[in-house]
Amino acid sequence: MKLQLSTSLSFLTAAVIFISSCQDGKKLPILGPRAAETVKNADGSTSIDTVYKTIPAFSFLNQDSVAITNDKFKDKIYIADFFFTSCSTICPTMHRNMKEIFEKYKDNPEVMYLSHTIDFKYDTPSVLKKYAQKLGVDDGRWQFVHGSKDSVYKIAENDYLVAVIEDSTAKDGYIHQGWLVLIDKQKRIRGAYDGTDTKQVAQLMKDIPVLLAEDKK
Repeated sequence: MKLQLSTSLSFLTAAVIFISSCQDGKKLPILGPRAAETVKNADGSTSIDTVYKTIPAFSFLNQDSVAITNDKFKDKIYIADFFFTSCSTICPTMHRNMKEIFEKYKDNPEVMYLSHTIDFKYDTPSVLKKYAQKLGVDDGRWQFVHGSKDSVYKIAENDYLVAVIEDSTAKDGYIHQGWLVLIDKQKRIRGAYDGTDTKQVAQLMKDIPVLLAEDKK
């Protein structure tokens, strides 16, 4: 079964191709939907400002059965993805590549990771805990979170622009995209990379310091 991508997902795919081919040390683009908003200036005049899509407030249980909200990522950039622990297709490759990024930036407290399970039936916090320990990343900077089907699937598709589907005909019962989504300190999408593609993962590793440098200017 092939995922039918929405217009926004198709836009995101095109943007990823642009980033992979053109981004090299320049400021990263802001991805996703945007809107024009009229704002009033200090001198009483008005101007048009662009308002970008941001990740909304959320609350999920992490691998330690602790409620994790977006406050956990305040003043951090983070990489988000969607997976499930029993996945035998793309998830092992995604998280093997993601761990390389984790190891590369393990000494930088401004970089975090957020993996949402889409298996709301089996992947309880205790299962996620064992998964994190087996992966060797259970140190708090990489959060593995569990939530209801509605809450996880909604934020995946509407906000991170990642397609996820529960499908009983699929090999493991679920279908999802393997994007690693780069989020800035303002909760905006700044990049999306195929977590199974070594070239795109390498690009993500190059883009992280570019994004970090924005706040240093």
